[in-house]
Amino acid sequence: MIPSPFHGIFASLAEEMKSVAGHSQKPQEITKEIPVKEEKKAQGAAGQVALDIYEVDDYYIIKAPIAGVKVTDVDIEVNENVLTIRGVRRQTDDIPSQHYCLRECYWGEFQRSVTLPCSIDARRVKATFNKESILKILVPKEEKIKIVRIND
Repeated sequence: MIPSPFHGIFASLAEEMKSVAGHSQKPQEITKEIPVKEEKKAQGAAGQVALDIYEVDDYYIIKAPIAGVKVTDVDIEVNENVLTIRGVRRQTDDIPSQHYCLRECYWGEFQRSVTLPCSIDARRVKATFNKESILKILVPKEEKIKIVRIND
């Protein structure tokens, strides 16, 4: 048997299509039930978004790829040293569940909170959302107060 370029659930489907190719049956007549695995989430629970956090000079920079989300559907909240990103990724297609072969994309509300090692001044936080759907948040590090001792 020649190794298939397909992997996982598609490997058996590819083999079945090869066996049918020599017969008079058309490929669209093949019916194979493929189980759809969906991650069950607790009621009221929100999905999460992946983050990269790094330091550059006097800033913490938080990057989050959030494709499929409009900037109007994103909210950034600051509470002391915790920064929270909330949003919603809306499914625009109305596709019945039984038509999916695989479902890995998360649709719905998402939320991610990170605790930074300093307090955050919300008025100084800046955020951008580029055309590649990358949310970039610049969080200035707290300004250190220099203590000057005056000797008598």
